[in-house]
Amino acid sequence: MRRTIRPFCLAAALLLLPAWAHAAVQLVVDGVDDALKPAVVNAVALSQYANRDVTAAQVRRLYEQAPDQVREGLKPYGYYEAEVTGDIAQQGNNWRVTLHVKANTPVKITEVNVSIDDTVAKLPRIRGAVTGVKNLKGQVMDDGVYEGARDRVGAMLTSSGYLDARLTRHTVEVTRAEHAAVVTLAWETGQRYRIGHIAFKGSQFRDGFLDRYLPFHEGDYFSQDQLLQLQQALNGADYFSVVNVMPDIDNAKNGVVNVNVELAPALRTIYTGGPFIGTDTGVGLRGGIERRWVNDRGHKWKNEIVAAQRLKTLTSLYTIPMPGPDQRSFNFGATFRDADTTTSTAHTLELVANETKLWHGWTRVIGLHALTGTFTVGKKGGETDNTIGIEHGRSTLLYPEISLSRKSGDNPIFVRRGWSLTLTARSTVGTALSSASFTQFLADGKWIRSFAGNNRWILRGTAGYTTTSDFSALPPQLRFFAGGDRSVRGYGFEALGPRNDFDRVIGGKNLLVGSNEVEHYFTKNWGMAAFVDAGNAFSGTDIRPAIGAGLGVRWLSPVGMIRVDVGTPIHNDREHGIQLHVVIGPDL
Repeated sequence: MRRTIRPFCLAAALLLLPAWAHAAVQLVVDGVDDALKPAVVNAVALSQYANRDVTAAQVRRLYEQAPDQVREGLKPYGYYEAEVTGDIAQQGNNWRVTLHVKANTPVKITEVNVSIDDTVAKLPRIRGAVTGVKNLKGQVMDDGVYEGARDRVGAMLTSSGYLDARLTRHTVEVTRAEHAAVVTLAWETGQRYRIGHIAFKGSQFRDGFLDRYLPFHEGDYFSQDQLLQLQQALNGADYFSVVNVMPDIDNAKNGVVNVNVELAPALRTIYTGGPFIGTDTGVGLRGGIERRWVNDRGHKWKNEIVAAQRLKTLTSLYTIPMPGPDQRSFNFGATFRDADTTTSTAHTLELVANETKLWHGWTRVIGLHALTGTFTVGKKGGETDNTIGIEHGRSTLLYPEISLSRKSGDNPIFVRRGWSLTLTARSTVGTALSSASFTQFLADGKWIRSFAGNNRWILRGTAGYTTTSDFSALPPQLRFFAGGDRSVRGYGFEALGPRNDFDRVIGGKNLLVGSNEVEHYFTKNWGMAAFVDAGNAFSGTDIRPAIGAGLGVRWLSPVGMIRVDVGTPIHNDREHGIQLHVVIGPDL
């Protein structure tokens, strides 16, 4: 007898198909701490069916295999005697599998034997790597940790010039009954290679010019770290679009490795420009022309113009690189500056000639400055120049200046661990060619550390000290003020400092400012900040610190970090309300 499928039965079957197609496994692991749970889950084949179709027969077969898979999966972490039981239950169309895991006593490393040439083992980097292996004694026999420590020795040997080094013995003897493991490692290091001929290919400069960037010379011991330093130095010189530093290891002979540096010139002339906004400067336009190299000696010439609401500058700088490994250069520049801050105005021309070089890990600048112009201090917005209480000045100053700066960061775009420090000293030679004598010292530092995942702690501080025969002859840029985006937030730019008899801010001889900030990032690029800033400019010892606090938003944009802060004065009878601060630029 022929049967037919009723329409409503067919419809019901079609409705049930999605449920059948999405039968999946929910895997639950208990009995081990969170550090081991990922190892258990990754070892079990059932974990692959959380979002995949699975049949009842497959689930039961995989469930039976799970205990052995868990035991094998825990061995690389030092647990050789794990006990595993489980429960399986069907919940609707899905399955719930619970694995009860007891890891038991782990195997620990009780002995570490390392054989390596004594002379080689005394080299600092290799000694540190070997110590890392020896420090495994007493630790759980974790394969990943062991292999990482072992491979680091090999990497340090290669990095230090032992290109023929090889691991001749690597054994791990496990005694389960004693929960003990003995590690034995032996290396044959071979000879230590030296740097041979260094060839620059594709350079637009005369022979010998690029030697100034070499952190090594022909005949020095091979060092991968120094090759990386050369790569970074050539990239930082901004002459090239392509820099490839390649040791010719395959053709090394008689313990000598030649180094080939492949280069391609960058675009020679750069034109920059566009609008910008800063709470200290207002809205403005910036334009520039830079000649990356003027001739085959690597001379540079950079010109920039800035036209903003409260700042107008015109700058030209010519740089002459000099031979030598310290990246020494002579720089000649001129800057016209028309500044209008909350408390001062200045119209000045500054000529500069200096020498820049690397010095014991620092960037050292020694130069001579000639500064001349007119200025006012104590002026408030909208007031005329003849308002009572405004101080006027005209001065010419000739003074040498020296500065030392250094910074270190794990990532130039987003620093998780880093610091920067700049020290500056300047002084006239009496009143020779100067309206007044003065001596000034300035220190500026910043410290950044990440903590507890997506958080950063940022400390910042600035200190300054001045002595002078005539403070009234110092233009605003040589006086100390506080307040603004990079000072005490919650106050206007250079709105804080000593006041004259007419209660107008005229700046001070000394400065002390500090900042404490914590950032938390919700995503890779977005976060918020809370900060407290304190400090002031002052004369003598009467600092009277101003305090500002607030919140901010952080955005790691394609053009760099953008910081938008809202600050307010704390316990200040003179200042009230909120102040917006916007800063765009790198952390250090």
